[in-house]
Amino acid sequence: RWQKVLYERQPFPDNYVDHRFLEELRKNVHARQYRYQAVVFQSGAVVQQLCSVCVFVLTWWYMDAGMLSPQGLFGAALVSSLLGYVLFDAVDGGAGRWASGRTRWADLKSTLVFAAFTYGFSPVLKTLTESISTDTIYAMSALMLLGHLIFFDYGANAAIVSSTLSLNMAIFASVCLASRLPRSLHAFVMVTFAMQIFALWPMLQKKLKARTPRCYVGVTVLFALAALAGLATVSSVGAVLFASLLLSISCLCPYCLIRLQLLKDNIHGPWDEAEIKEDLSRFLM
Repeated sequence: RWQKVLYERQPFPDNYVDHRFLEELRKNVHARQYRYQAVVFQSGAVVQQLCSVCVFVLTWWYMDAGMLSPQGLFGAALVSSLLGYVLFDAVDGGAGRWASGRTRWADLKSTLVFAAFTYGFSPVLKTLTESISTDTIYAMSALMLLGHLIFFDYGANAAIVSSTLSLNMAIFASVCLASRLPRSLHAFVMVTFAMQIFALWPMLQKKLKARTPRCYVGVTVLFALAALAGLATVSSVGAVLFASLLLSISCLCPYCLIRLQLLKDNIHGPWDEAEIKEDLSRFLM
């Protein structure tokens, strides 16, 4: 009788298997079953980040065209940051702050240091890329913002995810675009606004998503509508295309994922590679 062993001689060829070989066949053992509503909810992170990039580029365009003053943007960003700071603590009743051990005074000092440092170096930021052509600046900014979207942490456990790299690429793009604004004050406000929308805003998003899902959905919808309204003032065609992109990501892509899951056919059996499930940490002592 044929045995599935290699350490004994058997009167069978090496590639011989009998009818029992396929009895251990299993299909889609680790396949996840998705629900449409859950996938649409998770796609909100992608929608919000696309809208963040859209709002940032629109803000820069308004400032470059002289339709938005740096004082007005700084005041609006300051008020929204204070409201977001209060909301960040109110969502969990300050439990996250107590767990981290960080005080409000420490947050205030960090904010003042960053503002002073950025304001002091704003003339340098303004003249940093004078020797580079404007077309090159725009191309680099577009590539950096695209990289920011690619490497952003949307909640997936993947090797490509890097929050630090994503944030650095967004700040680099903001510095490049800020260098093409008229004055140093514009550059200071632009970089400060970039930190707010690319660093602080995602933190509030994650807190709302974990604590108050309904509020998170409402904020996502309002933010997307605000981005579309701002884009419509610049280009109606661009607003229609961007709306189509958001609808595709939030509605069409989840539907395609659910449909493709029905066609999934992963097979598992005795031909799989061996998996060591025993805890081997004692051998590393």
